Amino acid sequence: MVIKIDFNSEEAIYIQLTNQIIMGIATSRLREGDPLPSVRQLAETIGINMHTVNKAYSLLRQEGFVSIDRRRGAVISIDADKIKALEEMKQNLLVALARGCCKNVTRDEVHQLIDNIFDEYYIDR
Repeated sequence: MVIKIDFNSEEAIYIQLTNQIIMGIATSRLREGDPLPSVRQLAETIGINMHTVNKAYSLLRQEGFVSIDRRRGAVISIDADKIKALEEMKQNLLVALARGCCKNVTRDEVHQLIDNIFDEYYIDR
């Protein structure tokens, strides 16, 4: 797993780390049951504080992407509650669509954008 942190970004490092792991899952580079590096190992590899990695792993656990086991460490464990995930996605999309609407983004442009994202990032599961 290759993690690239932009230390000049305005986005918090733990958020960058969280998002990259989620993208790894979405693109099937990370799969159900795959172990993540230990907090200490990942912190040393990236050159960040262990608390930052711990915060990212905790957020991933809260969001249902990772389970944490004392013996196995952090493991990809995708939340089976698809209805909850779809509702959360709907709320996020409502805000994104409202912003686009304010900028005169058309329905066709939204559909094309979503198709492009799926083509680029998602493998049919």
